Amino acid sequence: MKSIDTLTPCPCGNPAGYTQCCGPLHDGAAATSAEQLMRARYSAYVLKREDYLLASWHADTRPASLRLAAQLPAPIWLGLEIRQHQGIDDSHATVEFVARYRLGGGRAQRQHETSHFVREHGHWYYVDGKLES
Repeated sequence: MKSIDTLTPCPCGNPAGYTQCCGPLHDGAAATSAEQLMRARYSAYVLKREDYLLASWHADTRPASLRLAAQLPAPIWLGLEIRQHQGIDDSHATVEFVARYRLGGGRAQRQHETSHFVREHGHWYYVDGKLES
């Protein structure tokens, strides 16, 4: 797991810092919205927090593992842009985002996705996502 300087902005882009933003969620606090969970999941990818990614993934669609440590070349995450957060009802929401990353010394790439989330027993979970063009 990658360490983070608690005085730097959160990997999700929040200038308040990791300890005020995604850190508490990574330590077990519940996300208050699907967007907050999306930001925490992005930060978890940056920090290689596979434990958090799996715990925040809905059991119906969660893979057995992500093998983040085995990814070669490992992605270097460059930034997150939330394009839209839409509540469908009290228990369902979507978040459209663009995550930028680089593999090795290659050119920057984008992952543009609309993710689906569900809230169960007071906790938001990532269900799946649709890649956008």
